[in-house]
Amino acid sequence: MSHCCHSAEPPATIPPPNRRLVATAGVFLAVLGLSFLPALAPLNDSMSSYLRLVWWAVLLGLVLGGIIDYFVPDGFVVKLLGRRSRLTLVNAVLAGFLMSACSHGILAIAIQLYRKGASVPAVITFLLASPWANLPMTVLLFGFFGIRALLFVGGAMLIALITGIVFTVLDEFGLIEGPARGVEAQNVSWERVTNFDARASVRGVATGLVSLANMVLWWILIGILAASLIGAYVPDHWFMEYLGPNFTGMLVTLLFATVLEVCSEGTSPIAFEIFNKTAALGNPFVFLMAGVATDYTEIGLLWTNIGRRTAIWLPVVTVPQILLLGMWLNRLA
Repeated sequence: MSHCCHSAEPPATIPPPNRRLVATAGVFLAVLGLSFLPALAPLNDSMSSYLRLVWWAVLLGLVLGGIIDYFVPDGFVVKLLGRRSRLTLVNAVLAGFLMSACSHGILAIAIQLYRKGASVPAVITFLLASPWANLPMTVLLFGFFGIRALLFVGGAMLIALITGIVFTVLDEFGLIEGPARGVEAQNVSWERVTNFDARASVRGVATGLVSLANMVLWWILIGILAASLIGAYVPDHWFMEYLGPNFTGMLVTLLFATVLEVCSEGTSPIAFEIFNKTAALGNPFVFLMAGVATDYTEIGLLWTNIGRRTAIWLPVVTVPQILLLGMWLNRLA
């Protein structure tokens, strides 16, 4: 879709929901309906809790993605996040720090940035920095961990930057996918902002929002459903018993973070409980950070929207860093 806005530009056509989204939403709503049966009350409580935690973040991510799609010129995104340089990675970390959506909300924005021409290393850096190093989460982590929260936020930024550098090298050797489109950085036109048209803007943002929902929302629903089942039927004491401050405990933490990571604000209290029970800083860090790096919803979205090589390299590059930093934090505690 061109970003040169002229008076003769035809109105945007809002696409219908695709089959995968309709099927997934149907299953999700069916399970939610069944959960109101008395025998499934724990499942209903778990699903309701997750929905209350994530609905606003997912909606915010989709709306921001629609705004980016309609208003932000492709050339601007390439200029900011499309070049192969360390400054681009720093821009991606700073952009992630300023975002207010949680992990699945940020997924929608990251995929949209990729579609607009952002490089894969920049998208991955942005994705890793956003959920745990953003401003709202920084405040929340300080509330839970006090000054120790600086270790979590700094660790997230460090891993995001290192991973971005590694992905830049992979990109230079052709081992990951390239940008979604080859847009020249100098082709920047802000006519849709300077010549604002309210009706066209609402329709254009809605078109981008629905297109993005067709790509990411069905994965998000799968993630919420899986996490709700675990939250309903896996006892809390089991987590605390097996997530001890040792390498085995961190591996178990990594496994559960892969499934449980649905919303950063929702999992941070669990991380704090792990800290309370184990007196270890490494395990909650692994729980928080590995959820972003190994979450199957995120990997699935990267696989289907960017490519399988990027999706495979993400955990390969990040997991060793997360475990090493987690072991150092355990020793520090």
